[in-house]
This record gives sequence, C-alpha cells and structure tokens, in this order.
Amino acid sequence: MKAWIRACAASGLTLLMTSPAVAQPPFITVASTTSTEESGLFLYLLPAFTKATGIAVRVVAVGTGQALKIGERGDCDVVFVHDRPAELAFVEAGFGVGRREVMYNDFILAGPQSDPAQVAGGKDIVAAFRKIAEAKAPFVARGDDSGTSKAELRLWQEAGIDPKTAGAGWYRDTGSGMGPTLNAAAAMNGYALSDRGTWLSFKNKQNLKIVVEGDRRLFNQYGVMLVNPAKHPHTKQALGQKFIDWLTSAAGQQTIAGYKINGAQLFFPDATGAPS
Repeated sequence: MKAWIRACAASGLTLLMTSPAVAQPPFITVASTTSTEESGLFLYLLPAFTKATGIAVRVVAVGTGQALKIGERGDCDVVFVHDRPAELAFVEAGFGVGRREVMYNDFILAGPQSDPAQVAGGKDIVAAFRKIAEAKAPFVARGDDSGTSKAELRLWQEAGIDPKTAGAGWYRDTGSGMGPTLNAAAAMNGYALSDRGTWLSFKNKQNLKIVVEGDRRLFNQYGVMLVNPAKHPHTKQALGQKFIDWLTSAAGQQTIAGYKINGAQLFFPDATGAPS
C-alpha cells in the first residue's frame, strides 16, 4: 500500500484520502416555550432523555403562539407548550395529534417592594389587576402571543379592563420573552405576570417580589403533542412519539419532579393516561 502511494506521488497524481462517514445521531425538533428554556428545565431534562433513548432534541424556544405556528407549518416534530385552549384548537384544526398533559406549575404576579397598587399578600389576581389599573401603576406585559401573555389577557378580560385602550402611560408591551419582561419590570418598578419556573430561576430580581400568588386562576398546565404526520409526512413521527412517551413515563415524570432551584420544585408532573 505504501509503495503504491509513493508511486502515485512520483507520477504527480493527487490522492484524496477520505475517512468513513460518521453517522449522525437521530434528533427531533421541539417547538416549545421560553419558560421551559429560561427556567433551566430543558438543560436538566433533555440530557436524561437523550441518555435513555439516544435521540437528541433541538429546541426552538418561543412563545406558545409562535410554537404552534411552527407546528402548523410542519417545521418541528413536537410541540410542547402551555395554553390548553390554544392546544386543543391546534388539535381540532388537524395540526396536532395525541395531545398529552405533562406537568404544571403556576403564574405569580411580581411587583416592586413599594407596591404602589397595594396588592401585596392578596389571593385574588383579578382584584389585583383592577387595583393596578386604578392606580395606573406600571404593568409590563410580554405581548408576544405566549401562553403567559394569553393567560394575562384573559385575566384583564375577567377584570373588565382592556389594557390596550385603558392602559395609556402605564401598560407596556415588551414583545419579548419572560426574562426580558421581568428585567423591564424591575427597571420600571412595575408589575408583571410570570410563570413561577422562570421567576425562581431569574437572577435580576432587584426590588421585585411576589405580590400575588395562590389564586386557582393562576394554574399553568403544560401539554405536548405530535405535529400531524398526515399533514406533514416529513416529520419524525416515531422519534417524536418516543419523546412524548418518555416525558409521560415514570422516568420522565420523576425527572421533571427532580428539577429544583434552591430546594424549590419548579414543575409538577401530572401526565394523563390517554391523549386529549
């Protein structure tokens, strides 16, 4: 072999030496929320899934509304979000199949230590929203069609207030994720609705604190579903289903429950036995 190589070199021939192709590990693309990413859950959860199955996960972390649109286009294999009405509509329209509930946490209302609307310690989130509007205290909203944004707007509607028209001067849309929105609230001494997972992992609290929590209307359910392979045959149905099956298995549920920050559990598993 070496003599042949030397002979080729002597004759001026160029040799192209190629190594065997390295097989790429299988992967899926999951469109999910900024809360699962910014809370640190995926950094904890996904390596455990990959170790168990050999399947890598590529995450597109956006608001729930954008994640569902990515699924509608067939640009992901799985959607993992937190707005049950929008998820059910997604399935009803034929874009998703096999929706399963996975876990929950809750929303909290963060506000400044000075609490200009005097809502701290209350358990009625709708009453707190009314007080904020009456006081014209700064309220910082995501305004990005996320699950958190949708939940917030439902609460304003229940309070009988349209912040888009009544909130001139005190209601601000960031059009961004939960972390930047909390940063803006801290800078403005304002209030903001946040999922608890992102709040617990948020490092720049400054003078913000939880002012309202515990209202049943702040319950925050997460669901997962396949993008419908009948609409988008190129999606990785079998691999995506393995991800869903693992998330809702005992191992996946235990992994979710095991994610904590400073001893506080961020998400609580509640997988359902059958698709909804």
